[in-house]
Amino acid sequence: MPRTAASKTTKKRSKPYTVPSSDTDPAPSVSGKTKKSTKEEKDGKDQLFNKYANTSSGVIDPEGIEKLCSKLKVSHTDIKILMLAWKMKAERQGYFTKAEWRRALKALKVGTIKKLKKALPELEKEVRHPLNFADFYAYAFRYCFTGSTFRDQVDHFVDYLKIQNDYKVITMDQWMGFFRFCNEISFPDMTNYSLELAWPLILDNFFEWMRQKQA
Repeated sequence: MPRTAASKTTKKRSKPYTVPSSDTDPAPSVSGKTKKSTKEEKDGKDQLFNKYANTSSGVIDPEGIEKLCSKLKVSHTDIKILMLAWKMKAERQGYFTKAEWRRALKALKVGTIKKLKKALPELEKEVRHPLNFADFYAYAFRYCFTGSTFRDQVDHFVDYLKIQNDYKVITMDQWMGFFRFCNEISFPDMTNYSLELAWPLILDNFFEWMRQKQA
């Protein structure tokens, strides 16, 4: 008996599978995110730089460094500022360019004054590592002591070291003391130097030697 149309089993045609849009949409580019993040970080560092930079010269000058030091709660003569200059690879004493600023903040992984302040003790530990200290020592003389600012102090100190036999090498504490001496003590009269203050013994001896020469 022939089957009627009504008796036929109607098979529903299945719809073609459609991939959800979330599967077909291209995933966000990881490199794109990285580029955006890097740009934001650079913009943040630049904005911070601009707070202390001279608007005319486009660099952080001595006045700007004093403002920066005030925010960091350190003296502009503090050795940590020289260490920061070392991290920047700053070429000119008392001036930080934007490129140098970016270099240091990137290396220290900081982007705010608060984070920079916290990074300074760690930077000092980094400098105290023997290999880093040798590089820092060479940089510091190139950056500071071979210029006109402290040339007189350096020349006299070198003359003193040549005629004595007590010191074969200069330790970091002695070197940091000499850097502080150059920044804080009037020279060559040294009227504000006091043997009662906590200066390294080598500087007390240097002071006495200078006094004898001036007598």
